[in-house]
Amino acid sequence: MSLDNKIAIITGGTKGIGFAIAEALLKSGVKVFICGRNKIQLRSSLNILSEFGEVAGISCDVRDEEEIDAMFAECLKRFGSVDILINNAGVGIFGKTVEETSFIEFEYTLETNLYSVFHTCKKVIPLMKERNGGYIFNISSIAGQNAHPKMATYNASKYALNGFTEALMQEVRQDNIKVSLICPGSVNTTFGSQEVTDETSWQIHPNDIAEIVVDLLKINPRTLPSKVEIRPSKLPAK
Repeated sequence: MSLDNKIAIITGGTKGIGFAIAEALLKSGVKVFICGRNKIQLRSSLNILSEFGEVAGISCDVRDEEEIDAMFAECLKRFGSVDILINNAGVGIFGKTVEETSFIEFEYTLETNLYSVFHTCKKVIPLMKERNGGYIFNISSIAGQNAHPKMATYNASKYALNGFTEALMQEVRQDNIKVSLICPGSVNTTFGSQEVTDETSWQIHPNDIAEIVVDLLKINPRTLPSKVEIRPSKLPAK
């Protein structure tokens, strides 16, 4: 795919992995539309990203289908269509057993990590068919295939996302729509209330994931890397 003047939507694009992907796409000539729940963070991120290319955005809670509709409407008003969708928005409940986890926390996680992806994919597929193709990236996790105690809620959301993405890939590939599942291991961001310090520098950096997304967009159209696992090269010495 030639990236010049392509149009991308990135959910959770105001920080971390989403922000890094937005920056990399802008530098590659893509017009980028981001969303995030925090309006102050959104304005700050848009201000920074505008140095690299044409970018716009809107405050959006991806759990709300009406807000997703408003996000797409604003993107279409600004850029005309969508060629690339990056489903990156996500939350995690960590350090709690199933017994300790409330249903509200479970529901919140599934709505953010899974239901939102259904809504955005359902919305974007007709637009991509009109463009005779496109590319959908769903940002999952190694936790979508490796379960851990006190991560059952997060595991459940990502296991489900992985299965959904695999089925979606098979449904739309004949329409020239590619779907890739990106499964990072430990990423050096503040996700899950983690602190970014020198001690966590061994982890994958968001820019590493952004580089992979750009590379996949440029790969020959005949080839589809449907699932990419990304792990730190080395774990910290014990």
